[in-house]
Amino acid sequence: MTDFQMISHNIMDVHVHAVTMEEAVRNCILMAEDANFHMIATANAEMLMIAGRDSMLCSILNQADMVVPDGAGILWAGEQLRCPFPERVAGIDLMENLLCEAAARKWPVFFLGGAPGVAREAADRFQKSKGPLIISGIHDGYFDEEDETEILRQIREGKSLLLFVGMGVPKQEKWISRHAAAFGPCIAMGIGGAFDVMAGRLKREPAWMRNHRMEWAYRLYLQPSRIGRMVSLPLFMRAVRR
Repeated sequence: MTDFQMISHNIMDVHVHAVTMEEAVRNCILMAEDANFHMIATANAEMLMIAGRDSMLCSILNQADMVVPDGAGILWAGEQLRCPFPERVAGIDLMENLLCEAAARKWPVFFLGGAPGVAREAADRFQKSKGPLIISGIHDGYFDEEDETEILRQIREGKSLLLFVGMGVPKQEKWISRHAAAFGPCIAMGIGGAFDVMAGRLKREPAWMRNHRMEWAYRLYLQPSRIGRMVSLPLFMRAVRR
């Protein structure tokens, strides 16, 4: 872990950094310049509830170089605990901002995760709207041990400076942590289902809903199967208030 002199708040035993989007991007640029491995995590209520019963995930998050406040629940928790966060730093927005930096600075990028073809669609759509990227590799989230060896080789030999992993929590964080030594200097970030949104397969909530911290309601509307996962929200609120 590298200290970039960021203030963090303890939310359910996970240190979440009180950064703005601008600060998060600037910190990532500094990380990219120091030739070491770095991990970025995007904290939301569901992730912290999982970390509360998964000590390995909790440890991984607390060793990450930066954990950004992604989600209305985290902002609410900061207010309840009288340690407010300056703003929400949504994982997908941070990812897109870093991809813009990658396009401008010629950083090699590796996309890993999602259903077959989705990460490729996400990369293609970004390049059509924002400009070309140096893509060191793309692979879906379904692979065996032999495929994994090849993926790690491509990440390392392609000198991937940005590695986006979309496998869901906690799988993506544990995968990144387990293979950190094999990547070489890079910034690795778990991005959940962001590839689906970037590829246009899943609509993102309107800005007004994000501004009113109602993104969870839109996601439930689009994906009713998430109802079981939504139970974590009231449980999170109760845990924070203890």
